[in-house]
Amino acid sequence: MTLTRQPHAGGAPWPRRVVAHGGFELRNLIRNGEQLLLTLILPALMLVVLVRTDLIRLDTGGAPAIDVAAPGVLALAVMSTAFTSQAISTGFDRRAGALRLLATTPLGRTGLLGGKVLGVFAMEAVQVVILGGLALALGWQPNPSGIAAALLAVVLGTGAFTALALLLAGTLRAEAVLAGANLLWLLLVVGGGILLPAAGPTRFLPSGALGEAMRTALGPGPSGATWIALAVLAAWTAVFSVATVRWFKWE
Repeated sequence: MTLTRQPHAGGAPWPRRVVAHGGFELRNLIRNGEQLLLTLILPALMLVVLVRTDLIRLDTGGAPAIDVAAPGVLALAVMSTAFTSQAISTGFDRRAGALRLLATTPLGRTGLLGGKVLGVFAMEAVQVVILGGLALALGWQPNPSGIAAALLAVVLGTGAFTALALLLAGTLRAEAVLAGANLLWLLLVVGGGILLPAAGPTRFLPSGALGEAMRTALGPGPSGATWIALAVLAAWTAVFSVATVRWFKWE
């Protein structure tokens, strides 16, 4: 009897591993009730409250309330997914040792981070479909000329807030990340210029810049204010990315 050895199929190509991990991250976000509350249910409720009730009066400058509220809610959804969700999940993965173990697999550290970013973008696509659909049903008419600038704002905002999330998760204890991420999210929602129009110095916060870029791009259309906000977001993305590379600890 002769035994023939079958050649090993080998590992999947690196891009496929990253896509698979991105799908894993997306499924974790969707299955987590707390994350769904933060990333979809609360933004949807805020949109309805701002447009259909008088609990919060928006300074719209004569524009329909939905034209101010809808871009702000989309910006809030981006921040919630890229920052709060990622900070908390990464912080507890780091405490459990999951990050260290995954980094030693064929996925590698770059693949692990790439999969996380891919999962964030996939979740944001789900948010845009659901929250954008709700806003359209409430009468929103986004400016088509600003869609490209708004997409650029989403990419830069995702980069800035994901880098900030990893910076917190990679330098603080998990319990401190949980408390700090939720507190910072609340402060930015209330006074960070993301949900409501930014004023003064808040325009130069990452939250204020993201909200301003979305509102100006999808409202009156791209202008000088839009490009300034995008430049601010790009600067924050660079600063947070450099700090994360410098100080992030895997265990």
